[in-house]
Amino acid sequence: MTEYLKMNVSSPIEFVIGGKLISTEPFTHMKRTMPLCEIIIGINGILYMECNGIEYEVKPGDVLFVLPNQLHLGYRECQAGLSFYWFHVLLPDDLTIMDEMSMGNQARILQSNPYAKESNHSILLPIYSTPKRIDRINILCNQILDVAHANYFNRYAAGYLTTSLLIELSEQTITHFQDPFNSSYSDSKLVKILEWIRVNALDSHISTNSIAKAFNYNRDYLSRFFKTSTGMNVQEYIHILKLSKAKDLLISTNMNIGKIAHLIGINDERYFMRLFKKYEKVTPTQYRQAYHRIPLNRE
Repeated sequence: MTEYLKMNVSSPIEFVIGGKLISTEPFTHMKRTMPLCEIIIGINGILYMECNGIEYEVKPGDVLFVLPNQLHLGYRECQAGLSFYWFHVLLPDDLTIMDEMSMGNQARILQSNPYAKESNHSILLPIYSTPKRIDRINILCNQILDVAHANYFNRYAAGYLTTSLLIELSEQTITHFQDPFNSSYSDSKLVKILEWIRVNALDSHISTNSIAKAFNYNRDYLSRFFKTSTGMNVQEYIHILKLSKAKDLLISTNMNIGKIAHLIGINDERYFMRLFKKYEKVTPTQYRQAYHRIPLNRE
């Protein structure tokens, strides 16, 4: 059964050190305990980690929290080509560990009570998970590493970004705990539509028509329902998902702009550049250059 963390983030998390490991030879994580929390986010290959006797396989897109003073080690050799982000952080003293039932209760309170949301300073995090929007997580990881190695005069910069990373993970976790028995039919429809769009967002043929056809809806009805439910039109939402993946690729790969446009389902490179500038207020190249200080190292 999955365990969850609850902690207060009214003050920023203290970032200590971090990096991006890329192993060109077989790799086994060292055996150790330390007073800091280690956050591991898989990029490529499988990291075999044992924490307090529990074995985890950290695959691309997985997130694992190794808790302070917890014995952890690699229980199996990893193949060459393994890569992952790693961050050592100091967690707040009020950290508590919850089971899945307690987590569900906490999530439902936040979802159902808008006043609780306004005053809430806590985040809820699974110890081991696979976030649906890993592209958003990867972007924040690169921003943290860029700032951490940029010689900022303010030493809290990386801490605030690390806190943003944990809040993003928490928001995705809470969203996962939507209770289908307490949801309205309208909410249920929207969740299914959003998930279908997320899965198919990078298809070059995705459109309002193709989504309406997939759900056997009239196109105009779908457009009105989506706009009323989300505050944006269908095409805007598709663009946001495509550009989110594009931003991930811009800062995590050396692919050229045309290749990235093609991978997110936009075959016209110039159109992609205009769209990126419209939403992000900078060109793809300017965005890439803004996050270039990413250290490649062992832990």
